[in-house]
Amino acid sequence: MESASSALLVLFVSLLQVRTALLFTAAQANGESVVVAVYNMTAPAGSKAVLQCQSQRMVWTQDGLSDRQRVVHWDLYPPGRDYKVERVCDMFSAGDQRLYNSNNQGRVSMLPSAFTEGNFSLIIRDVGPGDKGIYSCNLHHHYCHLYESTKIQLNLTKSARKDRRFWDGEKVVVVALAGSTVALPCVNRRAVWTEQHSEGEQQVVHWDRQGPGVGQDRADRLVDLYASGERRGYGPLFIRQKMNISEAAFSRGDFSLSISDLQPPDQGLYSCHLHHHYCGLHERRLFHLSVTPPLKQNRSGASAGTRRDPPVVESPRVINVILPEHRAHFLQQLGYILATLLFLALVVMAIVLLTRRHRKRGLEYNMRKSEARQVCSNDFVMDSTELKACNNEEIRLDYKNNILKERTELSKLPPPKVIDLDKEVEKVSWK
Repeated sequence: MESASSALLVLFVSLLQVRTALLFTAAQANGESVVVAVYNMTAPAGSKAVLQCQSQRMVWTQDGLSDRQRVVHWDLYPPGRDYKVERVCDMFSAGDQRLYNSNNQGRVSMLPSAFTEGNFSLIIRDVGPGDKGIYSCNLHHHYCHLYESTKIQLNLTKSARKDRRFWDGEKVVVVALAGSTVALPCVNRRAVWTEQHSEGEQQVVHWDRQGPGVGQDRADRLVDLYASGERRGYGPLFIRQKMNISEAAFSRGDFSLSISDLQPPDQGLYSCHLHHHYCGLHERRLFHLSVTPPLKQNRSGASAGTRRDPPVVESPRVINVILPEHRAHFLQQLGYILATLLFLALVVMAIVLLTRRHRKRGLEYNMRKSEARQVCSNDFVMDSTELKACNNEEIRLDYKNNILKERTELSKLPPPKVIDLDKEVEKVSWK
C-alpha cells in the first residue's frame, strides 16, 4: 500500500513539472511576456510618481565591440590526462581565427563564414595519434548571457572499413582513418548566432495602462520606445505630456515612467513590457498605482499676502508586494498542493481499510465468546432448577410422620463422636 502510494505521488509530481516546463518554454518561444515583479504604489494627488522599471540586460551601446561579444572556441581533453584541457582554437564573429598550438598551423581551421551560416565545425587535416580525445565546441554570447556546448569524441583507425560516425548515448563518436581529413560537427543556426540585424531594431519597451475593471487585452498603450531612438506616443496630448521616459533609457537600462500632476483618474494597473527579440528576452513588470487625497499645506510660516505654488512631491516608493506571478511558479506551487492532498487521501484510505479489518476480526472473536458463555449459563440454570426442586420437595414435608421428623432432626445434628472404651479405661487406671 505504501509503495503504491509513493509511486503514484512521484508520477503525479513529475507530470506537473513536465507540464510546467513545457508551458514556460512555449510562452518564451511565442514571445509572450513573463511577469517578473508586482509592485503596489500609493501617491497623493498633485504629486509626481515614478514607476521604476530597470533591466541591465536591455542596455545597448554602440561601442564598436558588439560583434566581439559572440565567440566560439574548441577545447581538447586528451586521453589519459584527467582534468587537463587544451585550447585548440577560437574565433570571434568579427575577427580572425586564433590557434594555440604551432603544430596546428595550416592543419586545423574553421569556416570563415561560421557566424553567417551557423556551421562551427572543426576541420583537421592529416589526422594523427596526437589528435585523439574528446573535443568540445563552446559558443558564448556575452551580450545575451548565452552559453552552449557540444562534445565530440575522435578515435583513429587504420582500416577504411571502420571509418564511421555514431552516437554513444551522450556524444557523437567519430572514427577517422589515420592520415585523412575529418570534420568534427558543430552546427547551430539559431538567429542569435547567425542574424546580422541591428540590435537597436529588435529592442523595444512599451508601457500599458488598465483602468479599474479593464482586462489586459483592452489595455491602453501609452508609449513605445526603440533602441534605435524612435519613440511613439499614444492617446491625447495631455497624457503624452504627463507621462515620459528618459531619452537615455537604453544606455542606462532605466525605463521608468514618470507621471506628473497625479489625479484620481490616473490610478490603475500599469505594465512595463521589455522585449529583446535579439536575445529572446520578454519580461513584464506590474504596478498597482493608487491616488490618495492631496497633502495639506502648512502655511504657519508663510505670510498671508504671499502665495506659493505647491511643491512637486515625488510619490513615496512603497513596495508592498513583490511576487513572481509567471505561470511556471504558480503551476509548480499548485502541483505541490495537489500532490500533498493526494498523499493525505491515500493515507486516510489505508487507515480506514486497516480499521475495518481489525473490527471484523474482533466481531468474529466476540461471537465465539458469547456462544461459549451461553452454553455455560444454560448448564448453570439447569443445575439450579434441580436444586430448587429438591429444596421445594423438602420444604413441602408436613412432618405428619414422627419417624420422618426424627430422621430430619438427626440429619441436622453433627456426626457422633467415636469413643474407644479401652483407651478410656486405661486412662482411668493410670489415674
